[in-house]
Amino acid sequence: MPELNFDTDAMIGFLVDLLNTPSPTGYHAAAVAVVKDAFAALEIDDLLIEQTVKGALVITWPGDDDSAPRGLTAHIDTLGLMVKEIKPTGRLKLTMLGGFMWNAVEFEGVTVQTQTGQHYRGTVVPTKASVHVHRDARDLKRSDETMEVRIDERVCSADETRALGIEVGDFVFIDPRVEVTDSGFIRSRHLDDKASVAAIYGAFLALKVAGLRPTQTMTTLIANYEEVGHGGAHGLPDGLHELVAIDMAAVGNGQNSDEFSVGICIKDTGGPYHTDLTRKLRTLADDAGITYKPDIYPYYGSDGEAYWRAGGAAQVALIGPGVDASHAYERTHTDSLVHSAHLIARFMLA
Repeated sequence: MPELNFDTDAMIGFLVDLLNTPSPTGYHAAAVAVVKDAFAALEIDDLLIEQTVKGALVITWPGDDDSAPRGLTAHIDTLGLMVKEIKPTGRLKLTMLGGFMWNAVEFEGVTVQTQTGQHYRGTVVPTKASVHVHRDARDLKRSDETMEVRIDERVCSADETRALGIEVGDFVFIDPRVEVTDSGFIRSRHLDDKASVAAIYGAFLALKVAGLRPTQTMTTLIANYEEVGHGGAHGLPDGLHELVAIDMAAVGNGQNSDEFSVGICIKDTGGPYHTDLTRKLRTLADDAGITYKPDIYPYYGSDGEAYWRAGGAAQVALIGPGVDASHAYERTHTDSLVHSAHLIARFMLA
């Protein structure tokens, strides 16, 4: 078994850049450019980097053999918001991109981007935000009807807000608030699924440094519509034999996953993943001394399932770094990134 070394600093540096690049579902160009530039900078011979008409990134690394080609997929699109309505007060009613709790973004800083590229700062607030004014502020149900963006401009009417260039359909970027601690934790929004993209980057870098290439030709899809269910439905080539989706392992009460290992999902809302490929990944982890946790996620789907539903014929499995408080202010640990990158690399070499 060849020795592999994983550059934690390089993975974290790439991840921080990606986390700080807004990419809510439907707005992907800037984040795709970050990923494209990072993989191109690896200067791997014969690496082909292309972009689909839909906007996803496809990275093909020719292997020593092409008889049983394989695939990886992860996604750069994240949760986010859009302007649903400009209220008579000048504040903004919102619509969600992806599924999360309104409580998770309450009093969070945001940036509104207009169609012409202007940026305005604001905050997501309840319509009854002050306990000194509203006796029922604490008990107010958080919903589309009771949450809004307070824009940091002198606006008191819909006309004044529109005069800024803000309109229905504008994207609202949620502040990621990225922090890397001395103890190895990474706190940020949108670790789902940018941490997985960083793990793939780490695996590619480790193989490049070791002078290795994949055993079989490897196609990696960096999808841009996973949070709304169809990211993996297009972009992977016909004829794949195995596909490993990389997405976060959900950490919480009743779950086996944690923030320090790579999670291997056995089953989620779409049913069980392919038994043979899942068993293969567990064996690879055991043989390489990779810390992993098998788990089942009751409220979870992946681009591996989107691929299957679109008619994909490959065996599919799902792994990924452990993420606490998913779809809120998330956290993982560098150990989980390294174990995830290591398992990806061993799959590429198997």
